[in-house]
Amino acid sequence: MTLFPLIEAPDQAGLGTGALPLYREVAWDFETDRPRWRGGSPVWVTGAQAVATWAWNALHAVRGHLVLFTRNYGCELQELTGRPYTAEVKEAEAVRYVQECLKVNPYINDVRQIAVNFSGSTLSLRCMVSTIYGEVNVDVGL
Repeated sequence: MTLFPLIEAPDQAGLGTGALPLYREVAWDFETDRPRWRGGSPVWVTGAQAVATWAWNALHAVRGHLVLFTRNYGCELQELTGRPYTAEVKEAEAVRYVQECLKVNPYINDVRQIAVNFSGSTLSLRCMVSTIYGEVNVDVGL
């Protein structure tokens, strides 16, 4: 018996064997910060683009803010606002927060080339994310 009998359990194929199943995520329109829809249904992407979408959304989520997500999901970049840190300290902390945020995903092998830019109250960052499917660039403005 399941707690929610009308909801199908996710496909568990490949789990327990050490192999991860193909990553699948709803396609995201990064300009409008909304999921993409076609014909009344969400558009799905797989592989590296799906992991990049997850990364973009994880960097925009405030860690521990919503009970909908686990404590491991999200980023703590908002901790840098209003702090009397030097620019170098803020940049170093931002790099650490980005790596901590993204490396919880088992589909992500490494996060490199993290470039952080503070302009007034806006933080923009770019990084190269090495996934099990290949490398993708993630550009985020907060």
